[in-house]
Amino acid sequence: MSWFTINGQKVETGLEVFLRGNFKETEGKNVGLITNPTGVDHNLRSAIDILFSAKGFKLVALYSPEHGIRGEFTAGESVGSATDPVTGLPVYSLYGKTRKPTPEMLKGVDILVYDIQDIGSRSYTFISTLGLAMEAAAENNIEFIVLDRPNPLGGIRMEGPLTLPAFTSFVSQFPIPYIHGLTVGELAMYLNGEGLLKNGIKCKLKVMKMEGWSRDMLFDGTGLQWVPSSPHIPYSSSTLYYPATGIFGEL
Repeated sequence: MSWFTINGQKVETGLEVFLRGNFKETEGKNVGLITNPTGVDHNLRSAIDILFSAKGFKLVALYSPEHGIRGEFTAGESVGSATDPVTGLPVYSLYGKTRKPTPEMLKGVDILVYDIQDIGSRSYTFISTLGLAMEAAAENNIEFIVLDRPNPLGGIRMEGPLTLPAFTSFVSQFPIPYIHGLTVGELAMYLNGEGLLKNGIKCKLKVMKMEGWSRDMLFDGTGLQWVPSSPHIPYSSSTLYYPATGIFGEL
């Protein structure tokens, strides 16, 4: 299958780069994965299934944001901890009784890996999940790796006010512009570098950067296939309209 942009440039996500590197960063370590249906390679294979079956990779736990790791929950529906029927791995909910990994959830985990597609605007619960997971990693001396993915609105446009303290919520938990212009890896570096996590704590962060992506690219220019990140974002073009309204609330 060809997955080149119109100018002949191939875009590889952080997941693709990670796979090509033969997991040097996680060698001999137990890994927990925070993901959802958007965490796929260019053939739409789930990162869960790829990493679980990969030789030399020790995937020991899964962590579910809103909608579930395989997209089985509706918007706002509480997600319960369970066992993944495909891999048999424990699935710890980050959108239920707790929205931050507890020490018990992280027991035996050496590295947390995050692979979720962002939409380019602030009112997205997965950004909050990212920040809280980074806090938990720092507090429990666990490394944190973000597998970078494109900002579907590109990396140039940045608009809107910062979140005011009185209006902080799980939809907009951090002081970033409404249209932030960052990739998910850049968001993680911003939260970490600017001391925006609880008490200014910082985690041991590594971003697996994309290859072939440029800031002037909208998602349709990447050559990648879009996977709905929520019921409200069924197409990559939905991200162009979602920031303009901001009426949907939690995804």
